[in-house]
Amino acid sequence: MWLKPTTNKLVTFLCLYIAQSIPMSFFSTVIPVMMRQENFSLSAIGLLQLIKLPWIIKFFWSPLVDRNCMTVSHYKRWIFSSELIYAVLIFSVAFLDFKENFSTILILVIISFVASATQDIATDALAVLSFSRKDKSLVNSMQSMGSFAGAMIGGGVLLLLFKQIGWNSLLPCLAIFVIVALVPLFFNKDIAIKEKSQAQKAKKTDFYYFFTQKGIWKQIIFLFLYYSGLIGTLAMLKPYMVDLGYNIKEIGVMSGLAGTFIAFLSSFGGGFIIRRIGRYRARILFAVAILLATFYFLGLSYVTPTTLLLYIGIFLLWGSYGMATIIVYTTAMDCVREGREGTDFTIQTVITHLSSMCIAIASGKIADLTGYHGLFLFEVILATVSLIYIIFVFKKKQTL
Repeated sequence: MWLKPTTNKLVTFLCLYIAQSIPMSFFSTVIPVMMRQENFSLSAIGLLQLIKLPWIIKFFWSPLVDRNCMTVSHYKRWIFSSELIYAVLIFSVAFLDFKENFSTILILVIISFVASATQDIATDALAVLSFSRKDKSLVNSMQSMGSFAGAMIGGGVLLLLFKQIGWNSLLPCLAIFVIVALVPLFFNKDIAIKEKSQAQKAKKTDFYYFFTQKGIWKQIIFLFLYYSGLIGTLAMLKPYMVDLGYNIKEIGVMSGLAGTFIAFLSSFGGGFIIRRIGRYRARILFAVAILLATFYFLGLSYVTPTTLLLYIGIFLLWGSYGMATIIVYTTAMDCVREGREGTDFTIQTVITHLSSMCIAIASGKIADLTGYHGLFLFEVILATVSLIYIIFVFKKKQTL
């Protein structure tokens, strides 16, 4: 290969994470907007977060993936098969009408998310095993950057294309892209892992024993709290912009493109910040950024914001989110057991997804009952609790 082995591996994983993220971001962006335009309630839009349920419960079958993956070839087989199923389901949705086949579309999207969640389990496990400890922060950056690049394309570029060419023409192209993103993995010969022994095979009880580790509950509560001050605002950002009078193209540019590009950049910078100041200070610094973003949106709820003011809020929101993902992934990799890397990392990411889904669903109900002002105040409270928790529960000497 013309790339250095480590760079070649990083590019390969970046492509895999982008392939996961683009369809999820597109469906998660376009469906809420279309629902709001069809006069669905904010509560109903909040419940739409349930389509991400496969990513919440994927820990149930993560030991199955670990048990059947002893070599690189085994992991590749799981990744290829999952992505092909993902692509076929996306292609199938292209032939359905949003109004007439709304329920069928949701069912197919949920099944496709099962496939993408399975790909994620295998990809994360392979990433943990194929990189040295000093390089794990690099693959963490690829994970976040891939997710945000996918979100930028799926929630921004494709949203604009959707307005121009429509549902039926866009989704087949998206399905083809998912397959093309597998090409780097197919030709990559630099990925190598130490073949697992039979004794290292994951067991069903591994899920239980993860929670019995000494000190692990501090990390679990951290994972559940850290995103909570952001997710409610992020979940209702697009309906909020619709209610402010912005159209689908403007939402795509402001949140889908500009916002996620800021997250892409901040997730890259976040890795260097963590290396520079360490885990403990980074947790606090990024939590402060989250709190500032929530206070800003609370302030916006008292006025009719100009486009410039809204842009500033979107940048604060997505920028703090991008940095937060890096500290979450980095500390999660610190808390995996030898031989159980895939399962343990999956459990921790599931905890963040579970927290996000709960907050997102609640945010729709809170916004319906109290308006956006009440929702943003709720987010300020959660962000404050998260910051206080980090300061008093974690100690500098206990974090790397």
